[in-house]
Amino acid sequence: MRLRNELRPVVAIVQARMSSTRLPGKVMKGIAGRPMLWHVVNRLKASSLIDEIVVATTTGHEDDIIEEWCKLNGTGFSRGSLDDVLDRYYQAAKSFRARTVVRVTSDCPLIDPALVDRAIEKFGEGGFDHVSIDSSYPDGLDAEVFSFEALKKAHAEAALASEREHVTPYIWKNPQVFSLCKIKSATDLSGMRWTVDDERDLKLVTEIYEGIGAGERVFHMDEVLGFLRRKPEVLKINAATTRNEGYAKSLRQDRIVKKAG
Repeated sequence: MRLRNELRPVVAIVQARMSSTRLPGKVMKGIAGRPMLWHVVNRLKASSLIDEIVVATTTGHEDDIIEEWCKLNGTGFSRGSLDDVLDRYYQAAKSFRARTVVRVTSDCPLIDPALVDRAIEKFGEGGFDHVSIDSSYPDGLDAEVFSFEALKKAHAEAALASEREHVTPYIWKNPQVFSLCKIKSATDLSGMRWTVDDERDLKLVTEIYEGIGAGERVFHMDEVLGFLRRKPEVLKINAATTRNEGYAKSLRQDRIVKKAG
């Protein structure tokens, strides 16, 4: 599928920081001999519809290593607020002149570029401000596609701390303002956790990479599902972890914050 020119460039923005509370430095943790961040970026490169990939990190000194990694690997980067991730995204999107934004987090080393392309294609059909991968897919295949104009409006109007820390809640909490669409799985796979928030998650993902002999090649969701059907015990490694724990924590701590100007 070819996207209309007015939707391009399509810029995938990957949020990344070293100061994760549950697994500090996780974006640089090794999987199959490469940092997790490398796998996320490498898998997004396999997308046929993304024009540019940008890593959005913070201005903190601990994240200098992420900037250096981006420079060494020829990956675009932008640096901004630690807590106001919405502002970090907005500034990155504006700097790289994005018309369509793809949001991906750096803790998803199993992100499927084909599924990301499905979301971009749906967005490209027109009529939607925001298209996302539904939670019926495994946690860790998350991606969101939205217009720069939707991001700009959210940036100007979002006031709750959770809306600014997690980038898009203001958009999907206001369906009367934004037109929304979800890409749903034909089979409910929501019980699987493929994202990396702690050591158990990292162990599971490592088992998957080693189990399918992935190395540095880009593989897809079906291959992972096939492996897990053969080795269902692998899923027990992180079965006790709650989905979207970070967002739930933000909601508990919500407060009104000053909008970034």
